[in-house]
Amino acid sequence: MATATLEKTKTPGVYKKGSRYVATWRHRGKQCKSSHRTYAEAREAKKQRSAGDTRPTKRIRFGEYLPNWIETYAGRTARGFSESTRPEYRRPIEKHVEPLWGSWWLGDVEPQDVRNLFGAMRLAGCTTSEIKKTKAALSALFATAVDDGLINSNPVAGVRIPAALEDEEPDEEETGKAITRAELAILLAQIPDEWRLFFAFLAHTGLRISEAIGLRWEHVELGGDEPQIKVREQLYKGKRKKLKSKAGKREVPLSPGMVEQLLALRRDTYRGAKSPVFCTKAETELTPSNVYARVLAPAAIAVGLYVEVDVDGEEEPRKRSTVSFHTFRHTCASLLFAQGRNVKQVQEWLGHADPGFTLRTYVHLMDEGVGSADFMDAAVAVEEGNGRATEQPGTTANEEAPALVGSAA
Repeated sequence: MATATLEKTKTPGVYKKGSRYVATWRHRGKQCKSSHRTYAEAREAKKQRSAGDTRPTKRIRFGEYLPNWIETYAGRTARGFSESTRPEYRRPIEKHVEPLWGSWWLGDVEPQDVRNLFGAMRLAGCTTSEIKKTKAALSALFATAVDDGLINSNPVAGVRIPAALEDEEPDEEETGKAITRAELAILLAQIPDEWRLFFAFLAHTGLRISEAIGLRWEHVELGGDEPQIKVREQLYKGKRKKLKSKAGKREVPLSPGMVEQLLALRRDTYRGAKSPVFCTKAETELTPSNVYARVLAPAAIAVGLYVEVDVDGEEEPRKRSTVSFHTFRHTCASLLFAQGRNVKQVQEWLGHADPGFTLRTYVHLMDEGVGSADFMDAAVAVEEGNGRATEQPGTTANEEAPALVGSAA
């Protein structure tokens, strides 16, 4: 079979070869070339080479690049990469991507292929959360490949996730599901006595479960004018770790009632400053899955906070709790907003890195509508006769927002 020859195009250094296009350039005195599906891609590659990026692109298959990347990836920010996240990156790629693209050349993956992948995942019943995790992992992989000089651009950048199906349950983190004060009271009453303080503490402080089980007595201040807990670390899968962001490092105020209960707990269980505030009867650190299965889920189901799901092989539907540990965090946010705390205050209380995330997550908890305009009469009042503005006590335009309160809602 005759080999296709290079045909000149209007762009110097770009040639047509059969059904593909080839960009050529020189790197350290040697001629290099790269093959592309379209003329536009070849011109863009030539443009990048002319701008100074003359490293030759190596040919490597997706399945060959993946193993080393997933083991050595160190993140793309100064914060680095959490080891607990590595399995979360590995799992969706190995499940959804490698079977399809494993034999593909890394540089042959295009944005359309990524869109097709996400579309196929949606049709297969994957949740938005699962597709988001896949996108995050793929984007990191291809961005690293760009840094390594293996490809010219990240095909995941700019690709949108397809719309959710009508009957899909929204992600809990996105919707901010919370229970009402009445539901919280009923649930706490159902929880066994020895566990009631732990769950009341979650609703009071809004701590993530990893932060709550990682809390040690050295970071609890129950005396003085401002009793508080200092969130400084977390316990994830049995290992103590740094917090995920600087915003996570925070002080959460305690109410008098919570202080009294924690004082009683410290009197009965204190084993030193490094000992956990909440622990098992054997004085070991809590395992969230055990606490959920043995305590939280049964209590929630008993008070009607559940949904029924069909299980293969079972005649009767199974009851599944609609309350998770994160529910208490969302409930804390709803209580704070109900007491008039603003977005910035709730952000700091919960330890979010971005107030925009707090707003997007909990905007549905805020009052709807624009409210009454009665206050405007005082705000824009002027003295009769001279047109001078009248300053109303407590309504100045530069009045500062209230400071973060020192007691819990």
